[in-house]
Amino acid sequence: MSANAHPAAHSPAHAAPPVIAGLLLAAGGGRRLGGRPKALLPYRGRPLVENAVRVLREAGCGPLHVVLGASAAEVRERADLAGCVVVDNPDWAEGMGSSLRVGLASLAGTGASAALVSLVDQPGIGPAAVARVREAYRSPASLVAAAYDGERGHPVLFGADRWADIAATATGDKGARVHLARHAGELTLVECADVAEAFDIDTPPDLARLS
Repeated sequence: MSANAHPAAHSPAHAAPPVIAGLLLAAGGGRRLGGRPKALLPYRGRPLVENAVRVLREAGCGPLHVVLGASAAEVRERADLAGCVVVDNPDWAEGMGSSLRVGLASLAGTGASAALVSLVDQPGIGPAAVARVREAYRSPASLVAAAYDGERGHPVLFGADRWADIAATATGDKGARVHLARHAGELTLVECADVAEAFDIDTPPDLARLS
């Protein structure tokens, strides 16, 4: 048999699929909720963080990394985070930027091609929307975000080639906004308003949306 008898074995169709890690930011202290950590807000009988992990898993993301901050020890004790890499952000009070830096650093060396970043306090965003964003990955330079009626929202996907710059510019509560603004022309928006609602749980009236 000639060496070229099975060329398909070397075709891109047989390449390993990209590893799209799920990165859940769940460190918030719920300042406007009277200091109730968002990860532990009750949702369908369980801590809210469990729902967010389930959504990432069902959307096909993995490995799953969860960044905790406020009441981290209590969250670890009360929430079932089996199968996740759980990392603590001691500087969580500085804002989302610090949690994003910690989360991206935890993914170094995992072989992930991209990080799909979601927020713990958006239970209206389910697996269908997350999967759409994940499926828009094209390369380690990918930059993708869900959109709701044309407006950029979460989740957001960052190809691994972008992590260093995002970490360098993620300060305070800006998260990745600096990077997104600088590279707006490279951003792919994936409309998700037909399958998700992008509300946040920020204030006491919002708690009614957890019922």
